[in-house]
Amino acid sequence: MAEFDLTTRMGQYLDRHLVFPLLEFLSVKELYDEKEMLKGKLDLLSNTNMVDFAMDVHKTLYPDQDVPASFFTKRGNVVTQLKSLQAETELITKIFEDPEVMRQMQSSRDGRQLFDYLFKEHGFKAEMVDTLYNYAKFQYECGNYSAAAEYLYFVRILLPPNDRNYLNALWGKLASEILMQNWDTALEDLNRLKEVIEANTFGSALLSLQQRTWLIHWSLFVFFNHPKGRDLIIDMFLYSQLYLNAIQTMCPHILRYLTTAVITNKSRRRTVLKDLVKVIQQESYTYKDPITEFVECLYVHFDFDGAQKKLRECEAVLMNDFFLVACLEDFIENARLLIFETFCRIHECISISMLAKKLNMTPEDAERWIVNLIRNARLDAKIDSKLGHVVMGTQAVSPYQQVIEKTKNLAFRSQVLAMNIEKKLNVKNTEVPQWGAQE
Repeated sequence: MAEFDLTTRMGQYLDRHLVFPLLEFLSVKELYDEKEMLKGKLDLLSNTNMVDFAMDVHKTLYPDQDVPASFFTKRGNVVTQLKSLQAETELITKIFEDPEVMRQMQSSRDGRQLFDYLFKEHGFKAEMVDTLYNYAKFQYECGNYSAAAEYLYFVRILLPPNDRNYLNALWGKLASEILMQNWDTALEDLNRLKEVIEANTFGSALLSLQQRTWLIHWSLFVFFNHPKGRDLIIDMFLYSQLYLNAIQTMCPHILRYLTTAVITNKSRRRTVLKDLVKVIQQESYTYKDPITEFVECLYVHFDFDGAQKKLRECEAVLMNDFFLVACLEDFIENARLLIFETFCRIHECISISMLAKKLNMTPEDAERWIVNLIRNARLDAKIDSKLGHVVMGTQAVSPYQQVIEKTKNLAFRSQVLAMNIEKKLNVKNTEVPQWGAQE
């Protein structure tokens, strides 16, 4: 299913270090020739300080060749530079190891006030922050994400928001937390970065759009690993107009991830499906894959045979997608339920054998599945075992319930609109951040 692989599209909006997990996943799935994958890794590593990793990849790729001398030269340069930076930051790190300094950093909400305290008590200078930033970035390029995150935390607190390295530090901190799989901290960093991006114009609408596009792609790591991610991705991608515009303009392939999040979100699915279908219809001429086509077949064309076919294709797409592979069982279960619910709205009496075909199940499994739905009060129906039919109950929706369903998202949308108006009134200019390989 390499035809549906999005790694090439995604990679241009990710830091090169964030691409490594995707390439490792593809290697395991054997979607591409292993030699080509190794060449890709080696190319990515060429602009990092992870020389030992690059040497190992080179040995695997060219087992009959010696490692080029350039690798050893680069390794020596990296070690020399690392020792130099360690010497420059030794005094700074000792300051931050002081218990009282740590207490001040944790309790202080004002970076300027904290800087004044450090200057007065420890002789801290402004250039020390830049030194610490350079050391953190160097550690990141060496693959030492824990040290990078720690130092970038200090940098973020001490730098003013209008500093040229402030936004870069936020991107680097987020990347480090993602690569260490610290999802709670990564979500905090993601929200902090989102606030900063939304409060700035970056000099042009195009640069602002680029920032949001990067954030959309980086956020996938967090949203598909954090327990609250499938709610947050809907709020950000579907109901934040700025980010929805970015998806429609720059990266409609993100609809795959939004659609999966909606289908697997049992608590909000009913209220957001209608809005999702509208977006999928609008963008169907620019992007489609089995996951978005499944929704189109079911809710636009009411083509149950087409939905059944697309569901089989969805399984292969999910299995080979780095972000979605963990959603596979959840997606198939909920997709079957959507087919069943939609089919039941149209028919009062349904043949179990016919329904089994629609759901890609055996008649016995389909009957057990329906019995469980009835038992769990998720379905108003009865099974006629003699005739092999499911007889649907009739349940009219009250006008009050209809009003509630139609206005559920009104408060949220009003809040988002108010926030957007407030932010536009308080925008500030700053430089475009670059971290790692975003250029």
